[in-house]
Amino acid sequence: MKKLTLFISMLFLAGVVFAQVGEAPLSKGQKQINFGLGSSNYGLPVYGGMDFAIHDDITVGPVIKLRMANDISIGLVGRGDYHFNRVIGIPKNFDFYAGASVGFFVGYGSTMDLSIQVGGRWYWNDKWGLNVEIGGGTGYAGAVGLSMKL
Repeated sequence: MKKLTLFISMLFLAGVVFAQVGEAPLSKGQKQINFGLGSSNYGLPVYGGMDFAIHDDITVGPVIKLRMANDISIGLVGRGDYHFNRVIGIPKNFDFYAGASVGFFVGYGSTMDLSIQVGGRWYWNDKWGLNVEIGGGTGYAGAVGLSMKL
C-alpha cells in the first residue's frame, strides 16, 4: 500500500511539474484574428473571427460565417474556448483547445448555430499560425485556416 501511495504521489508531482512547463499561446488581454474555410452540408463556408484572451486559458469572441450554396447565408456566432496548453504542458507555439459556439444564420437555410469544437494551432512564428478544427452540432463539421496574433 505504501508503494502504491508513493507511486501515485510521484505521478501527481510529475504532472504538476510538467504542467508548469506549458505556456499559454495567448496571455490574458491579448487577441488574435482567425479566418479560413470550413466544411458544411450547406455549400462552401468561409469564416472570420477574433479571439480575446480573458484568462491565460480562456478565449471568447465573435465569428462571422458565410455559407455559399444556392444562395448565401450569413452566420453571427459567439464562441468560447478553453486552451489546454498549461494543463498538458505543451509549448506556446502549439495550441490545443475545446469549446462551444452559439449564434444564428440568416438568409438561405436560416437556422440556429449551436456547436462544439475541438482544435489545434501551430504557430510557425510569433505572429502567424495554422489552425485546424473539428466540430459537431449545427455549425461546421470542420475548418482549416490561419490565425494572426495582434
